[in-house]
Amino acid sequence: MIKKVQLPLQTMNLILGFMVWVIISSLLPFIREDISIPADRLAIVTAIPIVLGSILRIPFGYYANVFGARVIFVTSFILLLFPVFYISEASSFKDLVVGGLFLGVGGAVFSVGVTSLPKYYPKERHGFVNGIYGIGNLGTAISTFSAPIIATQVGWSTTVKLYLILLVVFALLNIFFGDRHEPKVKTPIIEQMRGVYKNQKLWLFSLFYFITFGSFVAFTVYLPNFLVTYFDLSKVDAGMRTAGFIAVATFLRPIGGWLGDKFKPLILLMGVFFGLTLAGILLAFSPSIGLYTVGSLTIAFCAGLGNGVIFKLVPQYFNKQAGTVNGIVSMMGGLGGFFPPLMLSIIHSMTGQYSIGFMALSQVALASLILVVWLYYQDRLSLSSEVVKSTGQGIMVTDMNGSIISVNPAFTKLTGYLEEEVIHKNPSILKSGKQSHTFYGEMWKQLTQDGQWQGKIWNRRKSGEEYLELLIINAVKDDSGEIVRYVGTFSDIT
Repeated sequence: MIKKVQLPLQTMNLILGFMVWVIISSLLPFIREDISIPADRLAIVTAIPIVLGSILRIPFGYYANVFGARVIFVTSFILLLFPVFYISEASSFKDLVVGGLFLGVGGAVFSVGVTSLPKYYPKERHGFVNGIYGIGNLGTAISTFSAPIIATQVGWSTTVKLYLILLVVFALLNIFFGDRHEPKVKTPIIEQMRGVYKNQKLWLFSLFYFITFGSFVAFTVYLPNFLVTYFDLSKVDAGMRTAGFIAVATFLRPIGGWLGDKFKPLILLMGVFFGLTLAGILLAFSPSIGLYTVGSLTIAFCAGLGNGVIFKLVPQYFNKQAGTVNGIVSMMGGLGGFFPPLMLSIIHSMTGQYSIGFMALSQVALASLILVVWLYYQDRLSLSSEVVKSTGQGIMVTDMNGSIISVNPAFTKLTGYLEEEVIHKNPSILKSGKQSHTFYGEMWKQLTQDGQWQGKIWNRRKSGEEYLELLIINAVKDDSGEIVRYVGTFSDIT
């Protein structure tokens, strides 16, 4: 029973964590009426919670494996009581910065669920499960939509204090319904880091999530104030539009995970970054509110799908180090939400517009698209290489002049020759001397005419032992029909 409760419980935990994470940005138009915040420091106030929320995702993901999700969630909600109360009593820019920094704990809990929940489900459902958990992003929409409405009635300070009640309730829910017997993994974090930091896929996934989740967080944080100042919308209208953006991105996340379970995730990512490229270009031309809405919703659509697809890829490639890798990838996503608001603010102060910032988004998305295409074909090459290395048949590849350019491990096992001993040499080093020149003449004649030869042949191992092998030689041609190499596969049939 307890295990079945974990997905809805941890999803609700994430909703609350994200609600708390964006308290300041959701209420900023109200807070500015009581606290003087210079225009050039607005981005700092909204981005500060993202910093700690991003960095803490690495230890949170790791310790979720060590202590279990129940302990980490309960501890997090208790810790959040202090900065939330501090912010409710804030009276200066400094108070908002200090309190906002520790609000980051609310965003850090994301890596807890993506580490814990896959333990309860088969691998072919990990994308969908992590996507469902990702609906917790809805917490930002709930705060962005509801906090301004409540603040108009009771004031922003009292609105912030209401979050204290929710934190206490959810801490108790996790104490009673959290899984005390969740499987634990206690490999030292340094050892896990050492095992993954050289893997290029870790850093590519981090970049991809930096763009997809970063664009989601950046727009979530920046839209309320941006819509009020740039399009002169009311605070409530801006909050509702931002909530709509968040809702679209959030509900598309499980769809992205589900699609990642059904289809090739890298192909889906190509479509995601193509869409982000087009949306960035559209927004760069400072369109009307209508076209701006189209561009923003396109980013919501692509970011939501991309977020779900990426967390299908992480457990697929890093099953044993999922906690640490989830932490690193999700940290990079959080940092992706930290830098764009600052960059947009700096660009706007220098040029008076946001066009350059949106164009930069489109170019980074385009670069990511190229990298996804490259990774897709690298994966295909890697798969082919793994097949060649794991097959029990000996494989030897030569150039068109008959010089050996590659062999597989089975070749070494069958012949006794190491790869470095045969590279750039002629296959004649294997000759036993039992076949006549006529035999080889007929072999090459058929190979030239048909592109393939198959037959039995006596060869000699490095030890001098003769053996009978079944040999198949295929000619490999380029697009123009010219032979570029030969591939021989053989097995011992003595």
